[in-house]
Amino acid sequence: MSTPASRTGEQATTHTPVALIAFAWTLVGVPLAYGLYNTIKAASALFG
Repeated sequence: MSTPASRTGEQATTHTPVALIAFAWTLVGVPLAYGLYNTIKAASALFG
């Protein structure tokens, strides 16, 4: 049997805490920024 939400195409929404989202972006963003910095620094030494 289908539920009323599935008949109308609506899905249940979940709320993720903003602090958890910020922590996840920091966890990914800091190493990414460090890697990009080192890549640009090495590339500038090769081509500059």
